[in-house]
Amino acid sequence: MPIFHECQRCTACCRWPGQVRLTDEEITRLAAFKGLTEFDFIQRFTRLTQDRRGLALMDKPNGECIFLAGNDCSVQAVKPQQCRDFPNLWNFPGFEKVCHAIPRMVSAEEYQRLVARATRPPDSGTT
Repeated sequence: MPIFHECQRCTACCRWPGQVRLTDEEITRLAAFKGLTEFDFIQRFTRLTQDRRGLALMDKPNGECIFLAGNDCSVQAVKPQQCRDFPNLWNFPGFEKVCHAIPRMVSAEEYQRLVARATRPPDSGTT
């Protein structure tokens, strides 16, 4: 049986090093949410990816996500797909030691339903 990890919004994933790659659609959505032009959003909140093939969210000097505000994501309603996909569609060995998601065994059918709901883009309808 698959294990679905139910996010508790602990923000641990927002605090470790890495890069959150952005699509053009995500840049458009995030810029609109922040009330900025896409150009201004890119200048203020993004950086070139390590492979120089796209844009990623900037980090704060301490390595946290630029949009982490205390223990909350300031762009939760429109957060990037990469963020929505963690930890069910991607993770890394040992993530359970820092992530507070609650693992539970579910049927394959229930897993597909739960993952689809957890990773659905914000503009794709209701839950």
